[in-house]
Amino acid sequence: MELKETRSHKRTRAASPAAQRAFQLVEALQQTFADALTPISQQRGDGKGFAPVEWLRDEGRNGGGIRFVAADQQLFNRASVNVSQIHYDNLPNKALGSASALSCIIHPNNPYAPSMHMHISWTQMKNGAGYWRMMADLNPAIEHPPATAAFSCSLRSAAPKQYAEANKQGERYFHIPALSRHRGVSHFYLENFSTDDPQADFELANTIGKAVIQAYCTLLNDALIANPNPDTGSYQQQLAYHTLYLFQVLTLDRGTTSGLLVHNQNDVGILGSLPSHIDRDLLASWKPKLDAPQDQLLGAILNALPAASPCPVNDNTKQAIAECVRTHYRTFPDALAMQASGATIPPTVDNHR
Repeated sequence: MELKETRSHKRTRAASPAAQRAFQLVEALQQTFADALTPISQQRGDGKGFAPVEWLRDEGRNGGGIRFVAADQQLFNRASVNVSQIHYDNLPNKALGSASALSCIIHPNNPYAPSMHMHISWTQMKNGAGYWRMMADLNPAIEHPPATAAFSCSLRSAAPKQYAEANKQGERYFHIPALSRHRGVSHFYLENFSTDDPQADFELANTIGKAVIQAYCTLLNDALIANPNPDTGSYQQQLAYHTLYLFQVLTLDRGTTSGLLVHNQNDVGILGSLPSHIDRDLLASWKPKLDAPQDQLLGAILNALPAASPCPVNDNTKQAIAECVRTHYRTFPDALAMQASGATIPPTVDNHR
């Protein structure tokens, strides 16, 4: 699948040369990832690969994006490889110039194959200042320590000077205080990253993206070969883990919350990281562990979820959950301080005002 075949003429691009270059980078990484996953779909799944879905910001006047959504339901529980660029070239009152981003989440069906999340973005203000956000994390339902070590090694090799700090920030960002554990097993997170060498920063983002894609696709394929027939118990472990993943995303993930608060034109895409099914009773059991008012947020999310076991999380449910999140933080704006953070907190929502 070529991106040029799915690109809308309605979706405008940012005028800044730096933003254009950043968009070319994330678009190329998106294609690289889709190309790397396609043969795995052909060999280990039903071969249907991915289908493109486009969304427009303000009917395309302020950009939008394309996400590749897994059509292969044999291989993938959920998978989405998203690229977007939002810009405000036509709105002089906005301080933000543009935000160009790649955001990926892969949840395989096989419980022994790890999930993975990656985000690489360039944010540029109209005064010319800009920064990168680079994230990658391995999220297995059933950990395989050699896979954890290999994923971490790939990140360390891609960013030897930055790895220690990025791992430290990632361990902080992906920690779930209410459950006294992390979402994943290998974490990399550089927030508000920029140096005096913009070219080196650009190359670092590209190197990290390519390294993560190569490492993950190797681990995914290896896991599928080694574990062709998972038992019922492993699927129960996966369901519990997917419940934890949804819990972390909806109650702690600052990037997800910011995206939902900025606009309501891509709710399904922003919540593309949510697994297809969760254990609703397990999720409800964590409500007493949350401090106020986040317990109310989880209560609203539970009310939006179907009363089924296992509980499906479809597009209509995502829309309802998105409204729950927006309503909650408009009612309790101070609760944003309870969201996860690395060493710095980017003013993402304020940038878009």
